[in-house]
Amino acid sequence: MAFVSIYTVGRLNHPHSHSASREFFQVGNEVYRQATKSGLIEAFSPEGVSFPEDTVKGKGSPILTLTVWRSLQSLYRFTYSGKHMQALHDRSRWIESYPEKHPSYVVWWTEMVRDVSWEEAFRRYNHYIQHGSTPYAFDFKNAFDEKGETLLIK
Repeated sequence: MAFVSIYTVGRLNHPHSHSASREFFQVGNEVYRQATKSGLIEAFSPEGVSFPEDTVKGKGSPILTLTVWRSLQSLYRFTYSGKHMQALHDRSRWIESYPEKHPSYVVWWTEMVRDVSWEEAFRRYNHYIQHGSTPYAFDFKNAFDEKGETLLIK
């Protein structure tokens, strides 16, 4: 059985001590609780991780997530419903706008949860930036199934 991983990247608009950033983390805790009921298997802490230089330079603090999900459908449903959907609508209050060529996430398949790592997430993200959506690293609009076949997510 294959699992799906997602790496997300963004930058806070304000310092951690700012009320908007505190609100972001409070909402994030609520979103995480929803995720655990929606198919989330594993969430990796960014603490102690050496981020690529292009991730850490810039004005705001980087906000990165790396998670593994039971299925692509459960991840997609979670992403576009409930508290997470509301957070996406409110995102500009907390997170800097993305430059045109800066995707906010990348998705890929994995056979084993233990094989997922931050280093792999950075490789997949860079691959996605350089090559666009492929079976190795993709987005929801141009998704692939575990066998590398094009998949329309509903």
